Amino acid sequence: MPGSGFIGACFAIPGDLASRTGGYAYARAVLAEMPLEGWQLDHLELPASFPQPDAAALAATSRAFKGVPGDRLLFVDGLAFGSFPDWLLEEQRGRWLALVHHPLALETGLSPECAAALKESETRALACSEAVVAASPETARELICSYGVPEEKLVVAQPGTVLPDAAGEGGGERPCLLTVGTISPRKGQDVLVKALAQVTDLSWRCRLIGSDRREPEAVAVLRDLIIELGLSARVEIAGEVAPEALAPAYREADIFVLPSYYEGYGMAFAEAMAYGLPIVACPTGAVSETVPAEAALFVPPGSPNALAAALRRLLSDKALRSEKAAAAWRHGRNLPTWHETASKIVRAFERVPAR
Repeated sequence: MPGSGFIGACFAIPGDLASRTGGYAYARAVLAEMPLEGWQLDHLELPASFPQPDAAALAATSRAFKGVPGDRLLFVDGLAFGSFPDWLLEEQRGRWLALVHHPLALETGLSPECAAALKESETRALACSEAVVAASPETARELICSYGVPEEKLVVAQPGTVLPDAAGEGGGERPCLLTVGTISPRKGQDVLVKALAQVTDLSWRCRLIGSDRREPEAVAVLRDLIIELGLSARVEIAGEVAPEALAPAYREADIFVLPSYYEGYGMAFAEAMAYGLPIVACPTGAVSETVPAEAALFVPPGSPNALAAALRRLLSDKALRSEKAAAAWRHGRNLPTWHETASKIVRAFERVPAR
């Protein structure tokens, strides 16, 4: 049951909670699980302009926070708190906690000036939080080493995974390559397309599932690249799909590939293992902790040649594909559940002393 003088909490999240990204999926699952842990956790929607809020968005956020009763904690998503000015941090001092999937300053494609400004802002905000929930051990280490967060202030709450009863069945005679993730420079979908252009002598098709609206410039570049390389008939940008459509996509796939430059955890990798998919990835951020080597082929980030060679190996060698798939399935059986995630977040809540 809630302790420390607080009777519940509000989960402050920018934008539309229904958005189909890993971060929002984490939020929805935690909101559903926390009452089972004895905590009332309510959703508090913040302006969608974070992490680049204007004055109006900051004023609206201040009003929203002031409307939360003083006996409730504020659990603030990393898309928001890293952009809070000092006055907003001070208003809520003593009752807010931070959730970090991965630091904003580590996003791919930022200018050095922008990354430095975000790091400074995030460091200042984290110092003002009562506790910090990190989505992976890798993120926790980054916060300790680069952001000065004390280890005793941190709780690691890895995303949960809903485990299917059986592994996937694959895509039939023509192997299906699956990618799940918002189309973004950080996810490396352009590297994947360049790699696919090197294995056109093999039989395959590729589905890219994930938002194609959040970063329109990256999507436009990717579409042009697919056309330029003559892959339009084999590479599908599927966009966002409903949760009930994602499970069949995993079941029908033969290989999961996502050459991200950085992942704070990588929920899609866990989901792919839950369905017994062999994985091709870059061992960056938390990926190498999430995905064991026996279930994957790892390649350097940003290298179409290395990625093409790994894909060629898996596409050409059914025995290797089966070996990696079996390892993924075994590892997937031991992934944390959302119940375990919520239980760990409760530990962070209970660390906040009474006001």
